[in-house]
Formats: sequence, C-alpha cells, structure tokens
Amino acid sequence: MEADTSLPLREARLVFGEGSVESKVMFIGEAPGFHEDRLGRPFVGQAGQLLNQLLREIGWKREDVYITNIVKRRPPGNRDPLPEEIARYRGYLDRQIAVLSPKVIVPLGRFAMNYFLPEGKMSRDHGKVFRVGGRIIAPLYHPAAALRSSKILAVLREEFHRLPEVVRRADSVLAAHPEQPSSLQPQLF
Repeated sequence: MEADTSLPLREARLVFGEGSVESKVMFIGEAPGFHEDRLGRPFVGQAGQLLNQLLREIGWKREDVYITNIVKRRPPGNRDPLPEEIARYRGYLDRQIAVLSPKVIVPLGRFAMNYFLPEGKMSRDHGKVFRVGGRIIAPLYHPAAALRSSKILAVLREEFHRLPEVVRRADSVLAAHPEQPSSLQPQLF
C-alpha cells in the first residue's frame, strides 16, 4: 500500500490499522487525525482515549479488537474524507475485512456507516444492528462527536455496553437468518 503512488493524500503518513487479527470485532473510523498521522496508529488522540475507556468499561482490551479507518491517510486540516478518497481506499479496507473476517463490524460515525449502509442516517441508525455481506454491522456515533456533546456521549456509552451481547449472539443470528441483500431493516437483538 505504501508503494501505491496512485492513492490520494500521499503527503500524510499511512495509518493502516492495529489490533488482534483473530478478533471477531472490527472498529472502523473515517480517517486518521493529527495525532494518528503523527504516531502512525489509529485512534490515539482524544477520541481514541474515549474509545479505550469505553472498551475497558465493557471488559475488552484495545489489543483484543481490530481498529482501522476507511481512509488510511489524514485529509488536510482534519476535513472529512472526500467521496473519491473513500473510493480509492475501498479496495484496501475490503481486503482487510476479507483477511481478518470479523463477525461484527462497528462503524464509528457516518462516513464509516455509509461505507456499509449507503442509505443509512446516523441520527436514525446508530445503535441498531444490520446484516450486510454475511457480517453484523453495528454503527455507533464517532467518539469525537461524543467529546463535543454530553447527550451523544451518554447514547454512545449505552450502545457500547450492548456490544458484548451483539458479539455473543453474532454466530447464531448470522446462521439463523439468511441475508436479505436489499433490506436496510435492522436485525435487533
């Protein structure tokens, strides 16, 4: 990936992802920020500290899950990733997902959610559970949004605390309910 000179944002550092390659859970954000670009690791700034805290609250360790972003390099000025940037990095995230084969993907924020649920709306779909591509997709608010709003923080914390049950039931839900490809109806636990 480092050698792929066709990728956008080449002036920024590559932040591929980290965590357990055997994890059933993959957290996916939108793009690296300032601290992530500096350190070459995902979710290490304030949003990452909140993510770590939430993981501890449910008895999980950061190193036991996998954490990455849809875009692997920081957009200038921490702006949102552009559609063409997301499209150019799509193949790399798709390969990460194929290789790691998580049962549950937790998109953090609307850009990550829309990667899996193009018609999704964060205000409507956060905290719901969907079956997409043979996986459970459980979109949550981005931790950065929770740092700006105590109301969103409370919602994120409540929904985060449901994740262990989502993961525990993932195999049985995926086996019992064949996917309906065009459906955006949530499969609630």
